[in-house]
Amino acid sequence: MMATMRIDELLPRVPKVLLHDHLDGGLRPATVVDLAAETGYTALPTMDAVELGRWFTRGADRKSLELYLETFAHTVGVMQTKDALERVAAECAMDLGADGIVYAEVRFAPELHTERGLSLDEVVESVLAGFRRGSATSAAAGHPIDVRTLVTAMRTASHSLQIAELAVRWRDAGVVGFDIAGAEAGFPPTRHLDAFHYIARENFHITIHAGESFGLPSIWEALQWCGAERLGHGVRIVDDITVHPDGTADLGRLAAYVRDRRVPLEMCPTSNVHTGAASSVAEHPFGLLRRLRFRVTVNTDNRLMSRVSLTSELAAVSAAFGLSLEDVRWLQINAMKSAFAHFEDRIRLIEGVIKPGFALIAAETDTALAGV
Repeated sequence: MMATMRIDELLPRVPKVLLHDHLDGGLRPATVVDLAAETGYTALPTMDAVELGRWFTRGADRKSLELYLETFAHTVGVMQTKDALERVAAECAMDLGADGIVYAEVRFAPELHTERGLSLDEVVESVLAGFRRGSATSAAAGHPIDVRTLVTAMRTASHSLQIAELAVRWRDAGVVGFDIAGAEAGFPPTRHLDAFHYIARENFHITIHAGESFGLPSIWEALQWCGAERLGHGVRIVDDITVHPDGTADLGRLAAYVRDRRVPLEMCPTSNVHTGAASSVAEHPFGLLRRLRFRVTVNTDNRLMSRVSLTSELAAVSAAFGLSLEDVRWLQINAMKSAFAHFEDRIRLIEGVIKPGFALIAAETDTALAGV
C-alpha cells in the first residue's frame, strides 16, 4: 500500500468544478501585453508581463470592492475585438483544464466589450468560439473540460433587460444562465426586476452577485424579488447567524431559509480577503457555513487579480479548516449539483468523472472515502 499523501499534494489531480470565474479577471499577463500591442491599447502601467501580473494583484488587494474593480479597466480595454475575445476565452479553457477542472461556468459582461463596434451577439459568438477551441485543445492534451457561459449585466448600468434577452438567445449554444455584477452598495438587484422577470418567464437560470460588499438586504432581494438560484459570494449571510461561546449557532430567518432551501453559495475566499469582505482565509465565513452544512462551493472569482487557481483556493481552505480528501469531494459534488447544466449532464459528470476520479486517487494513496 502507498503512504497516505497530504491533501495539498492530491489537489492538483482531483477532478474539480468551478462555478464563479470571470473571463476578464483571468487573463494571462503575457496575453494582456500582447493584446495591448496588437490593438493599440496604451494605458497599461507596464509592458513587462511579470511586473504587470504583480501590479494587478497589488491593485486588487486594497480591501474594497470598488477599488478591486478598477483593475478591470485594463483587461476589458484589450478585449474589444473578435480575435482578442476568442483568444482570451480559448486560453481560459486551456488554463482551467490544466488545473484539473472538468466543468466550469465562466461569466462575462458583453456590454463591456463593444467599445470598438462589436455587437453584443458578436461578443458572445467570439467568446463561445474561444471556449470551444480551448476545450478541444485541452482535451487533446489529456484534460477534458466542459466550459459553459454565464452572461452578466452590470448592475451600475441600465442594459440588463437587453443582456437578459441576449443570454436567452444563446442558451442553446453554451450560455447557461444570467447574472448581474459590479459595485453592490447603492445598486440593489431590484433595479433590474424586468430582466429577472424575463429570465424567469423563459425558464432560464439566475445567479446574482449578492452579499459580497453589502449585507442581508442584498441577499434577501436577490432571493425573494429576483429569483436567484445561487448567490455569488453570499458571505454576508453570516450577519444572520449568532455563534455562541460553546460553538453552537442560531440561524436567523434568512440564514435558515438559505440553508433549508439548499441555496448554493459561490464562495471565493482569496478574492473576499482582497475586497475586504473577510480579514483572512482562516477567518472567512466558509468555515462556519461549511460546519453548519450550508451548500458552500469554492471558486476563483478572478484568477489574474487574486493570483489564484482553483487548486490553490482549495489548498488554502484545506489548510485553514483541516479539510480531508472526502471534504474536497463533497465540495465538488456540491458544486456539480448546483451547476446550471442540464440534469443528465450533472449526473454524468458526478457519477462518471468526479466520483471515479476521487476513488482512484484514494485507492492510489491509501485514503478512505465515505460513500455518497
